[in-house]
Amino acid sequence: MHWILTATLAALTAVGFALGRRRALALASGAAGRLHSRPSYHGTFVALAALLPAAALLLVFFVSGRRTVASFEFVSALALATGGLAWARSRIHVGLRARPMIERALGALLLLCAIVSVLTTAGIVLSLIFEALRFFQLVPFTEFLFGLRWSPQTAIRADQVGSSGSFGAVPVFAGTLLITGIAMLVAVPVGLLSAIYLSDYAGLRTRSVVKPLLEILAGIPTVVYGFFAALTVGPWVRVFAERLGLDVASESALAAGVVMGLMIIPFVSSLSDDVIRAVPQSLREGSLGLGATPSETIRRVVLPAALPGIVGAVLLAVSRAIGETMIVVMAAGLAANLTANPFEAVTTVTVQIVTLLVGDQEFDSAKTLAAFALGLALFVATLGLNVIALSVVRRYREQYE
Repeated sequence: MHWILTATLAALTAVGFALGRRRALALASGAAGRLHSRPSYHGTFVALAALLPAAALLLVFFVSGRRTVASFEFVSALALATGGLAWARSRIHVGLRARPMIERALGALLLLCAIVSVLTTAGIVLSLIFEALRFFQLVPFTEFLFGLRWSPQTAIRADQVGSSGSFGAVPVFAGTLLITGIAMLVAVPVGLLSAIYLSDYAGLRTRSVVKPLLEILAGIPTVVYGFFAALTVGPWVRVFAERLGLDVASESALAAGVVMGLMIIPFVSSLSDDVIRAVPQSLREGSLGLGATPSETIRRVVLPAALPGIVGAVLLAVSRAIGETMIVVMAAGLAANLTANPFEAVTTVTVQIVTLLVGDQEFDSAKTLAAFALGLALFVATLGLNVIALSVVRRYREQYE
């Protein structure tokens, strides 16, 4: 019934557009005079008059809790669509201001889309806040934020034997920062140098080949990166560390960080390339005219001019790295170790969120609610990084536009 109704409404909308446009063309070719708007706007006016009332009625039915379209809803929607089509077609005349009406309708649609995105963000934030507050009623905020032991296993029922749980999130935050730092040490130099080469050294043919190949890295699924980290990079790291006489775990922060850095190279490279190419050519020409070499021009003129934009690109890449999950699960493990040794296994915020919410869980236990507290902390961290990045980029634009 859903598909039949959708197809019928689509057909009525197309018929309304054709009838409205044909009537407008007939008026334009007759003795009535010149149309205020193009015939296509008149057709769109009739099509919207047929579609919107029926769509609004169906939306009301679905919001009220109905999941199937009954005969009454089907007939009512078709009646509204047919009535709207006939009414709009009868309203078409030479002086009809169809274009402003369509523009206002499109503006209202765009406003509705903006409101939906804002409400979605608000819903996500409120859901995290409410569940996190329930968690903080069970576990003190200071223990979560400053505790040094993370072991969230608790007994779900009173007759079970289980740990009381330790919810100190410092080891989780430390593991996140360690892996993100390693990833940035890989991604920032490689991505930035790649951007400099593509923007100032590579020819057009080389750039047209290298840049798409570099950006292919952004399209590879993260689970594939996880396989690469677990099966290739992890053993290499273990062999390298054993040759140095170090005791290395089968899973390490170094393997996960290196592969994550490779994954986010396109983010740094692409954004930095756009920022560097946006530096006015007059700055380069002035530096070269004063006798500076190309490398000196890049080091002393281009990079300082593009630095705010590059910083914004790096911060956006950091927020991407903080939210990564699959690579860490497959290469760094699940152990919440408070360590700065990159050869040991660590865990991150996103990995713990997945671990806490997998399987049948009671949403009244501190173990499950801890995932929302971690999610809120992750949201605040990434939001702060994005705000800083946007403010830096905005300052850059104000200075060089």
